[in-house]
Amino acid sequence: MTEQTRDADLRAALIQDEVTGRILMLGWMDDEALERTRQSGLVHFFSRSRQRLWRKGETSGNELRVQEIIPDCDDDALLVRVRASGPACHDGSTSCFTPWLWRRILQREASGDANSYVARTLGEGTARVARKVGEEAVEVVVAALAESEERVLAEAADLWFHLLLLLRSRGLDPAALEDELRARDTAANPSD
Repeated sequence: MTEQTRDADLRAALIQDEVTGRILMLGWMDDEALERTRQSGLVHFFSRSRQRLWRKGETSGNELRVQEIIPDCDDDALLVRVRASGPACHDGSTSCFTPWLWRRILQREASGDANSYVARTLGEGTARVARKVGEEAVEVVVAALAESEERVLAEAADLWFHLLLLLRSRGLDPAALEDELRARDTAANPSD
């Protein structure tokens, strides 16, 4: 079978966290991957680059436990609702569909470049990052009370950026913030 014929036999599999509804990743399944997924309860894909079947988490341990498989109306794509046992993305993010700023922070940290503000600041430790968050928070308050909208936005951007650095320095993913807020909302509004 040629690679082109093989690709024609693949279905897109959109992986969704059952609890949060967050889209975690996109993979490709052939009939064998789908059958192994159904039999094992763990997501399997067909790797187009390696031309072989693989189980998500086989090397990282970050498995995806299947809760439900829903084909689309043409049966050429799948929505796979899962419970994840760790980050879905190879870069350590909860989702492969990570906001660009978080992805940029991860890239800069991984570079180890001494000229990178991100790498250098994270290398100085959580206490240094926490101080920067405090400084930026004060600057947001001052701007909000006495400066232009442009200054408020600029200072808020600095605070947001440094807050993301703080999360990274503690090994937390920003998706955990959304999970926390969702849990609070659910507790406050159980009937919604």
